[in-house]
Amino acid sequence: MKRIALFFLLSSFLLASCGSNSSGPDNTSPKIYIENKGSDTIVNLALAWAERYQAEHADVRISVTGGGSGTGIAALINNTVDLANASRQIKAEEIEEAKSKGIEPVEHIIARDAIAVIVNSNNPVSELTLQQISDIYSGKITNWGGVGGEDRPIVKLSRETNSGTHVYFLETVLRLGNNEDKTLFSMDTLLLPSSEGIISEVRDNPNAIGYDGLGYVPHDVKMIAIAIEEGAPYVLPSIETVNDKSYAIARDLYMYTNGEPTGIVKDYLDWILSAEAQEIVAELGFVPALTPSPSP
Repeated sequence: MKRIALFFLLSSFLLASCGSNSSGPDNTSPKIYIENKGSDTIVNLALAWAERYQAEHADVRISVTGGGSGTGIAALINNTVDLANASRQIKAEEIEEAKSKGIEPVEHIIARDAIAVIVNSNNPVSELTLQQISDIYSGKITNWGGVGGEDRPIVKLSRETNSGTHVYFLETVLRLGNNEDKTLFSMDTLLLPSSEGIISEVRDNPNAIGYDGLGYVPHDVKMIAIAIEEGAPYVLPSIETVNDKSYAIARDLYMYTNGEPTGIVKDYLDWILSAEAQEIVAELGFVPALTPSPSP
């Protein structure tokens, strides 16, 4: 009888333990996943958003990876991501390819950004026109002396061609927004795979010039004030000069979905456009999408 009583007591303990475990970590483990991939410009912002959102939604896990805007859009076209980050708009041929695979890209503006042109802190050049920057990167100007600097060769740095920032800089700066212009980066332009790589090279090389999203520029490199044309005011990039449209190299940043978002993806995108999430945008040096622009 004692053995039988002991058996029932032990069985009751084990059942109670199992019941306790059923309401433990297994039930609170994440069950909802969001795949987010693309622009290296956006990746740090996307990581900060994901960390904050997950802290407030224990059942959600968000995977964030970079690789460039082209990589994110390609993943969208192949239906392997929920959100594709891009620092440029999707191209017409990419939309056509997506539709041929049954994918309907939908655009969401999630922040704004200025592209800062940067040089070494010891470089005496502080101001350039868009035309001068175009002439530098296309190889027409090869010496800093040609733009008021010292007699030194110019070392040109750019992001790789898969980068949305590279594409935007090519179209907006080198080609000055002219769709008929076929100007290309000079063959001796060094193509680097990351924003950090450009910052590091500019920091160490007194002859270098590069460009990067405003949110990535540290205080130990110099940002160039830019004029739209000769005789126009020279303007430094900032949240204020992006919003009043006085800074010439500014753009929207995007997330793309396959069709109108639903469920958790919609909830996440709605949160990204909330005041809470847009505060993170400003903290990281980008321009909030919610900041109203002045009337033209």
